[in-house]
Amino acid sequence: MALVEMVMPKMGESIMEGTVLKWLKQVGDTIEQDESVLEVATDKVDTEVPAIQGGVLKEILVQEGQVVAVGAPIAIISTGGDDTPSASTPSAQAAPATQPTTQPAAHPAEAPQASAQVSQRLEQPASGRFYSPLVMNIAREEGISMQELEYIPGTGKEGRVSKKDILEYVANRQSGAPAASAPAPQPVAQPASAPAPQQSAPAPAAVSAPSAPAQSYSGNVEIIEMDRMRKMISQRMVDSKRISPHVTSFVEADVTNIVNWRNKMKDAYKKREGENLTFTPIFIEAIVKAIKDFPMINVSVDGDKIIKKRDINIGVAVALPSGNLIVPVIHNADQMNLNGLTKKVNDLANRARLNKLTAADLADPTYTVSNVGSFGNVMGTPIIMQPQVAIMAVGAIKKKPAVIETPEGDLIGIRQFMFLSHSYDHRVVDGSLGGMFVRRVGDYLEGFDPNTTI
Repeated sequence: MALVEMVMPKMGESIMEGTVLKWLKQVGDTIEQDESVLEVATDKVDTEVPAIQGGVLKEILVQEGQVVAVGAPIAIISTGGDDTPSASTPSAQAAPATQPTTQPAAHPAEAPQASAQVSQRLEQPASGRFYSPLVMNIAREEGISMQELEYIPGTGKEGRVSKKDILEYVANRQSGAPAASAPAPQPVAQPASAPAPQQSAPAPAAVSAPSAPAQSYSGNVEIIEMDRMRKMISQRMVDSKRISPHVTSFVEADVTNIVNWRNKMKDAYKKREGENLTFTPIFIEAIVKAIKDFPMINVSVDGDKIIKKRDINIGVAVALPSGNLIVPVIHNADQMNLNGLTKKVNDLANRARLNKLTAADLADPTYTVSNVGSFGNVMGTPIIMQPQVAIMAVGAIKKKPAVIETPEGDLIGIRQFMFLSHSYDHRVVDGSLGGMFVRRVGDYLEGFDPNTTI
């Protein structure tokens, strides 16, 4: 029989690892090609992973609750034929579960020479303690040796060091704040052939980062535990503010032509297509046009390199019934007309609220728009979705008195206005580019053709 390694698939540009939530198949079960085998949680979405080949599930390599790197083997499938294990993808041999994988540098090292020296010392820990690829990569970037890493207290499952733990430690070390000494992690159970933990290296003194002080609760309060998605959103927003120096520019646009056009078209569109005609696709169309004019908005940052994206993939923030937020992606939005954008926006929003999005629906956004106006807000200062460098919030549309220029002279009239808020990463987007971009989006909205057909 032939044995095929099933590996953790890549599920997005910035996703480097996933947590096995549940195995849907057990050892000995027959599996069809493309049949779901397990559920995996990433920092963006929970999704089912299908089998890339049919056969019999011979061995499960990663247990429920464990974190595994993209490209690492997670199961063995017997397909019949030669009894020789083979990798289902080339990356299976390139990314063992405890080794770091290449990713965009979200944590630029302040001391490149120290980082280079430490990279030679980040080998397998003598204690057998597990470190995720993301934690190992941050340790390399920040010049943290394996010995030092071993003494960082972990809050994750079985005492693992989480991304939050190591970032808190780095922040504490850089600020020079005093740190509480922590005992070394206890060695985990090892196979008989594993090397014994080294005892000769002295433990570094006072290196652990202090956790947030425990709060005392008094009075009439209710304590609500964050769900997993809220914890991930919280961490990603904190990371983004730490990584990118945010600047926000504002423009007010006259969208009277758009409001009048939609009011005229929405009933007929609903009757013909069975779907709602909203403002969001019109905003996306204007943003796409502006990105074509200013392609340096459609980039990401990798250390000291700027990665210019040829695809224009627009993320659309969607509020969920739980109160959480998710950002599905319209891929190749520049290749869609207004009707196509409308259908895609409606489809993604509906499936997001029904928890039916896939990992592919959330992969590889290059620019994001958030419609804060749907909550009655006139403007907002959105936080950039890493590794993008910009995001736009569109506010509520409000009637205002305005000066209208006519050939006969200026008049006062009632017009429909909205604010556009453009947050951008000042590492690579200066005020001129960020300001011109949002102004161009406003110009496209104000220039909307009221004779547009859909």
